[in-house]
Amino acid sequence: MKAFFLLLVSITLSFTASAQASDIEMADQFRADGKIYVVIAVVSVILIGLFAYLFRLEKKIADLEKRSK
Repeated sequence: MKAFFLLLVSITLSFTASAQASDIEMADQFRADGKIYVVIAVVSVILIGLFAYLFRLEKKIADLEKRSK
């Protein structure tokens, strides 16, 4: 299990290092146009909605578990 975790961490770090080394023209263009804030806002709204949905789902599951006992 430790070996798998170590492999996963090393793969993640290598992808991160390679992504930071290259120039991404699309991100530079979004920054130059000021649209990067729109992208960040959309991603944030999606993530907040996803987390809210998961939180509600967890509460419903916990309530169903209490009822079944």
